[in-house]
Amino acid sequence: MKYITDINQLDLNRRYTYGDYLTWRFKERVELIMGKIFKMTPAPSRLHQETVGKLHLAIGNILKNSNCNIYLAPFDVRLREDDTVVQPDICIVCDESKLDRKGCNGAPDLIIEIISPSTASKDLREKYYLYEMARVKEYWTVHPAEGFVYIYVLNKNGVYEPYRPYTVHEKVISNSIPGLEIELNEIFPSLLKEPVDPYEGKRL
Repeated sequence: MKYITDINQLDLNRRYTYGDYLTWRFKERVELIMGKIFKMTPAPSRLHQETVGKLHLAIGNILKNSNCNIYLAPFDVRLREDDTVVQPDICIVCDESKLDRKGCNGAPDLIIEIISPSTASKDLREKYYLYEMARVKEYWTVHPAEGFVYIYVLNKNGVYEPYRPYTVHEKVISNSIPGLEIELNEIFPSLLKEPVDPYEGKRL
C-alpha cells in the first residue's frame, strides 16, 4: 500500500474513497464527506476545548453505568462505507455491534458538534444533512460563545425536527439517550458572571 505523507499530494477538487483515506499519513486532520475532503485546521480554540471537556465529563458521569459509550475526536465515524468518514467533537454509541478497531461503522445515537466560526458552515450545513441522511437519531450543535444549544431529533420520516434553543439557565435533555440531562450553567459558567465596573470595583 502506498501512503500519502503530504496533503499537497492530493487534489482537493477531486473525490476520494474511504480506501484512499486509509492511506493518508499526513499531520493535518481531515474529514471525508461524500468523497470531498474537508480540512479540520486550524486547531480548536481554548473555548472550544473547554466546552468539549466539560460536556465529556458531564456526559461520561451520566453514562458510566449504561451500555452507551462516549467518544471524543479524533474518532472515525464511517457513515457511508465507500466515501464518508467524519470525526465529530463528541459522539455516543449505544450499539456495540457498530464499534470496531477503526472506530464506529454506522450512525451513532447522538452526535455533538461545538460550533466555532471556522467550522460553522460545515457543521450547520454539510454535516446537518449528512447526519440526517445517515439517520443519526439526535444531533446537538453547541454554541459556546453565545451560550445555547440546538437539538435536532430524527422523526419517523427520517427528517430532523429542530427544538427551540436551550440557554445557559436551562437544562438540556436528550430525546434519544435515557437519563441524559445536563445543566447548561455547568457547561457555560463564564456567561453567568456579572460584569464588574472597572472604575468602582463593584458589580454592575
